[in-house]
Amino acid sequence: MTKQEKIAQLKIDKDAVILAHYYAPSDVQDIADYIGDSFYLSRKAKELGNKTIVFAGVSFMGESAKLIAADKTVLMPDVSADCPMAHMVTKETVDRARAEYDDVAVVCYINSTAEIKSWSDVCVTSANAVKIVRNLPNKYILFIPDKNLASYVAQKVPEKEFIYNDGYCPVHEHMKVEEIKKLMSEHEGAPVLAHPECNSDITGLADYIGSTSGIIDYVKENEHGEYIICTEEGVRHALKKARPEAEYYFAATTPVCKDMKRNTLDNIIRVLENDGCGINGPDGNVAKEASFTLKKMLELA
Repeated sequence: MTKQEKIAQLKIDKDAVILAHYYAPSDVQDIADYIGDSFYLSRKAKELGNKTIVFAGVSFMGESAKLIAADKTVLMPDVSADCPMAHMVTKETVDRARAEYDDVAVVCYINSTAEIKSWSDVCVTSANAVKIVRNLPNKYILFIPDKNLASYVAQKVPEKEFIYNDGYCPVHEHMKVEEIKKLMSEHEGAPVLAHPECNSDITGLADYIGSTSGIIDYVKENEHGEYIICTEEGVRHALKKARPEAEYYFAATTPVCKDMKRNTLDNIIRVLENDGCGINGPDGNVAKEASFTLKKMLELA
């Protein structure tokens, strides 16, 4: 029996469904029931009727799924898979903004811990942040934790005044602009597609800025032969499925999220066999308040 066949049988035995982020390894994406970005997978966690969710992502994703679907068992293939940016803001930053500005909304990127979500008014993803922020009644926006996504949203919603936090995704923040410029010179005319977690040097070169799913949709809707992709390299698998005849170029210093790559077929088999690495989620007010921000996101988006 292959690993894929074993997983298929275990899913039946455990009434399980596998959700995988686009940055997970390609063989994990191939056995997943649903593949997507954080927004899509959050909605799926809420909608699906299965008793068990295996979340091939990082810890904040599994935690969010548990907050949205508290009655389900949520398993992480590797409980140590984390997101550095998910921790990059302090309660003091939030409290200071609330004290200084009467009309402030604390907008929290979904790439954050449940505790950080609980300090906030609404959660967003890169796919829906512009829409949600634009429709908030507040004049001032404290956007946490990612400064780069905050800057992108601020450009799209100039009628709001933004307060910035100094968080970032290391994979996107440290992408080398010289490598992207080299690709542009080698592949003249190839559109540059960038995730808004990239720094301004990278997004300033982009023909399109959008979420992972937005980048995939752009490729589906346009017929260029080549694309320069500025996000984590795991998305290549979905891009090749969307348009196999096109060529996709990433920075020479390949942008890889090592935590996402901790999701393996062996780890998925292990957690399904042993019901291990379950996410319990936070208790009390943290769970209540963090759940509210996620549910408000789903309503507004």
